Amino acid sequence: MLDFITAFTVILPAIFFFFLFRKTEKSKNGKSTELLPPGPKKLPVIGNLHQMSHPVSRCLRDLSNQHGPLMHLKLGEASAVVVSSPEITKQIMKDLDPSFAGRARTLAADIMWYNRSDVAFCPYGDYWRQMRKLCINDFLSPKMVRLFESIRRDESNRLVDSLRESSGSSVNLTEKLFSMTSDITCRAAFGAVSEDSETLIELVVESLKLAAGFEMVDLFPSSRIVAALSWRKVRRLRTMRRKLDEIMDGIIKRHRRNGAGGGRNSEFGGDDLVDVFLRAKEEEQLQYPIDDNNIKAVLYDIFTAGTDSIAITLDWIMVELLRHPRVMAKAQAEVRQAMKENTKLSEVVYNLKYLKLVIKEILRIHPPAPFIPRTCDKKTVINGYTIPVGTIILVNNWAMQRDPSFWKDPEKFEPERFENQDVDFIGGDFEYIPFGAGRRMCPGMVYGLANMELALAQLLYNFDWKLPEGEKAEDMDMTETIGLAPARKLNLFVVATPYN
Repeated sequence: MLDFITAFTVILPAIFFFFLFRKTEKSKNGKSTELLPPGPKKLPVIGNLHQMSHPVSRCLRDLSNQHGPLMHLKLGEASAVVVSSPEITKQIMKDLDPSFAGRARTLAADIMWYNRSDVAFCPYGDYWRQMRKLCINDFLSPKMVRLFESIRRDESNRLVDSLRESSGSSVNLTEKLFSMTSDITCRAAFGAVSEDSETLIELVVESLKLAAGFEMVDLFPSSRIVAALSWRKVRRLRTMRRKLDEIMDGIIKRHRRNGAGGGRNSEFGGDDLVDVFLRAKEEEQLQYPIDDNNIKAVLYDIFTAGTDSIAITLDWIMVELLRHPRVMAKAQAEVRQAMKENTKLSEVVYNLKYLKLVIKEILRIHPPAPFIPRTCDKKTVINGYTIPVGTIILVNNWAMQRDPSFWKDPEKFEPERFENQDVDFIGGDFEYIPFGAGRRMCPGMVYGLANMELALAQLLYNFDWKLPEGEKAEDMDMTETIGLAPARKLNLFVVATPYN
C-alpha cells in the first residue's frame, strides 16, 4: 500500500490523472438512488486513495472513528466497505454469510495461485467446498494434527539444537522460526522437507505482499495505462510463478514416481496430501475434475498458511515477551515447573494454561489477518445502507481487537485479561476473530495452534533470552511490513542462553 501511495501521489505526473480520468470516469446520467454507507469525500478518479496510509488497518480505524462502523470508500475503480463493529461483522459473517463469502480478484492471486483455483483466494461455491473438504479431511482435521505430533517434536528439537550450537552469540531467530515451520509443513503435507524450502519461503513472503489487493493494477483493472505501467510487477510475478512451478512439479513428479498410496511418500504409512489429490484426480470421481495446476494451487496454499502465518505469530510472541520480562518469567516458570513432573514436553504442553493465554493475547494484538477481505456476491441492505454486488468488504479485525469499548487498556500486552474474560477465537465472539468466522474461517486453526504451542514451550523451557549487546527492548522497532499477514519489518536477533 505504501509503495502504491508513493507512486500515485509523488511519482506519477499530473498528466496521468487527466488521461486516466478521461478513461475511467463514468457517465453521471442515471445515478443510482441507493443509499451507500457514509464515508469520507472522494476525489475524481482516485476516490479515497489519497487518504490511505500504512499500516492500513490503523488508517481504516481512524477513518471509521470519523464516519462510522460501516464506512464506504472508493479505491480507484473499486468500491469498498469497511466494517469495524462486532454487530455488523456478525451480520456479514454469520447471518448473511453466503452473500459475503466471496474473495476479491487480484493479479497476484491469479498468477501465484493458478487463476485462484486454491482455497484461500478461490471464489465461493461448490468447487471451493470440494477442495476445502479434501484439505480438512486429509490434512487439517484434529485427528491428522495429532498424527503430526512426531514431526512437530522433531523439528522443534532441531530448532533447540541449532540454538544451543550458537549459545552466547546473536542469532537470527526469525529465520530459524521460518525454517522450522517450513520443514514441519513440508514433511506433513509433502512427505519430506523440500530442498527448495528457502526459495519457497521467499516466494510466499513476496506473493503475500502483492496479493493484498492494493496494487495499482488491482485498483484500476480497466485502465490500459495502469496495465502498461505495471509491466515490471507482472513480469516479476511471472518469474516467481515459474520458480513455483518448478518446485511444485518436482514434488508431484516424486510422488508419481514412487506411486501414490502404499505409504511410499508419507512418514506415517498412509497417503500424504499430495497423494490424496493425485488419487482424487486419477479416480475422476470429483464433482469438479482437477489437474496439476489445481493441485499446485492448494499445495501452495497449505505451505503459505502453514509456514508464514505461524512463523510470524511466533516471532511476534518472542518480541512481546522480550519487551515484557514479567510475562516472559511467568510463562517460563509455568513450563519449567510442569517439566519437573513430566519429562515429555509434548505431553506437558496441553496443560500450560498461561502459555495459551500468551498466544491468545498475541492473536488479539497482532492478528495474523489484521483485516479480513470478502466480497459482496448479492446486493444486500445492512442497517439501511445498500451494499452493491462486487463491493469489497474489509472487516477491520485489528481495530475491533483494540477497541476500548470491548477491551480494557487495549494497547497493552496483558495475557491475564483472558483469565476472567469468556472470549475465544473459534468464531463466535465477533470482537475477537483472529482466524475469521463463518464459512471462510481459517481451516488451519488447530494445525497452527498445535505448532505454535509446542515450539513456544520448547523456546521458553530450554533457554533464557536477551537482546544483543547494546540493544534495549523498549527501543525495538515495531514497524510492520505490508501484506496480508504483516510481520515485523526487522528480523529478530537474540541471544539464547541454555537453561540447565
